[in-house]
Amino acid sequence: MLHENDFKLLASKGIGEQQIAEQLACFDKGFPFLEIIASASVDKGITLIPKEEKAVYMKAWEEYLLSNKRVVKFVPASGAASRMFKDLFAFMDADRELPDTPAERTFFNEIHRFAFFADLNRACLEAEGADVQGLIRERQFKTVVAMLLGKRGLNYGQLPKGLLKFHSYHAQEARTAMEEHLAEGAMYAKNNAGEVNIHFTVSPEHEALFQSCVDEKAAALADKLSVKYNISFSRQKPSTDTVAADAHNQPFRDKDGQLVFRPGGHGALIENLNDLDCDIVFIKNIDNVTPDCLRHATVVYKKTLAGVLVSVQRKIFEYLKLIDSGKYTHKKVEEMIRFLHNQLCIRRSDLKHLEDADLILYIRSKLNRPLRVCGMVKNQGEPGGGPFIAQNSDGTVSPQILESSQIDLSRPDMKALFDSGTHFNPVDLVCALKDYKGQKFNLPDYVDRNTGFISLKSKDGQELKALELPGLWNGAMSAWNTIFVEAPIQTFSPVKTVSDLLRSEHQGCLEP
Repeated sequence: MLHENDFKLLASKGIGEQQIAEQLACFDKGFPFLEIIASASVDKGITLIPKEEKAVYMKAWEEYLLSNKRVVKFVPASGAASRMFKDLFAFMDADRELPDTPAERTFFNEIHRFAFFADLNRACLEAEGADVQGLIRERQFKTVVAMLLGKRGLNYGQLPKGLLKFHSYHAQEARTAMEEHLAEGAMYAKNNAGEVNIHFTVSPEHEALFQSCVDEKAAALADKLSVKYNISFSRQKPSTDTVAADAHNQPFRDKDGQLVFRPGGHGALIENLNDLDCDIVFIKNIDNVTPDCLRHATVVYKKTLAGVLVSVQRKIFEYLKLIDSGKYTHKKVEEMIRFLHNQLCIRRSDLKHLEDADLILYIRSKLNRPLRVCGMVKNQGEPGGGPFIAQNSDGTVSPQILESSQIDLSRPDMKALFDSGTHFNPVDLVCALKDYKGQKFNLPDYVDRNTGFISLKSKDGQELKALELPGLWNGAMSAWNTIFVEAPIQTFSPVKTVSDLLRSEHQGCLEP
């Protein structure tokens, strides 16, 4: 199955032959669906924080920041922005010169409202001798788009989202998504030394551009916000790439006979997260940011989520210390079981049949693992995953963030539970990565390897099967302790298309 040259390629990636065999076996057997018990809601599995309790949790977080614990804001930022501009790429390929679709007309009618407008105007003047409005009057619409997307202009079609200008400010200032994450991090992740640790995962071809943005912008932002930034980058590891398969589930080879590998998806970033030496990590996607004037709700809920995390962690640590001391009482054991049931939503049907020693081992194993608190917003019809109570392979049920591909929607009972979901996963997590002794958990140990998925792609005109690893906040964190907390919709402002930048949550600082 493997050729001599294949082993050189595998060695360069740090991938073993056994790893290839396991991945090919996934194509043969596929991935099992998860059995869901319920869609999580405020009545079952999602905590609704009363207004009067937010201050308590925020204070708990502020006190935690005064300790010597290391806090990091982790931002997956390797995605290219090309999908943001799919409508404009389609316009460039269309056999017509004038904008015709609603998306195209909106773009040109509102072009002056984009934060990148001044840069685009300058690029058009330099390359074409006319500004944007001049080119539009001359009906050179495709020239304007080419200057936005192409290398002669801003090259936005090839840049990562993190380096696109998202927001304009009154003082002729415009910030990229990356800069907004720096500004946001200063609001809730600053330690007692005034330091803010932010880590971006980036593509190799974009790392130098990100570093250039840091060199150019971070110092001024640090001065303005009175913080010191510690900014680091990492790349998705080649060892997390997955082999592609052909129609017969054999290794797919390109026209030169080389094995074809593909990135393993955002689930591969569990390795990057595992490499961080920190106590608490905030995780949020690169495109989900707001300008300064609209950030208050986000900051309040970030601090609230983090306060919930450290408060629950404190109780878990108390229980684990008590268990390890051997000085627990029957009453305390009952309290721990209620904590598992009520706080962590973990249940096991045969719990009453366990002998005392097995019961303690069970409680300890469930408590002693990574912990995350996940903000959940009310369902607004956005595509993607959501919060569920799911059956685990060990017979327990627990909260899980699942994608629709993990659920057998051909079953009426499963589809009914899926359709009844009231909340959506905005990827807004706060995570605790160390045990009560201060030792790092080895995060790959908590991945459910049976939660990847297979998709169809093409290369050189041939169809191939691509394998994606368990998603970072899905199967990669399957065995973590998970708490869902309702967050307001104002904390969720993703940018999936360029027109999203025209929404009020990205324009608010300029509107009267």
